[in-house]
Amino acid sequence: MIEPKRQRPPQSSVHAGGIFIALGVIGGILAGLATGEVTMGVLIGLAIGIVVALLIWWRGR
Repeated sequence: MIEPKRQRPPQSSVHAGGIFIALGVIGGILAGLATGEVTMGVLIGLAIGIVVALLIWWRGR
């Protein structure tokens, strides 16, 4: 007797990169407080976090 092949459910290839955006903002706040430029620190940390999140997303595609 031949058993039918069971199809596997599709595997999710989504990787979470949002944590890097949050860590970038928090790190930017801390660096900004240390240098006296909180706004610039937040913006730079946000930019770095977004770049890292996009790289993770792009790698997972």
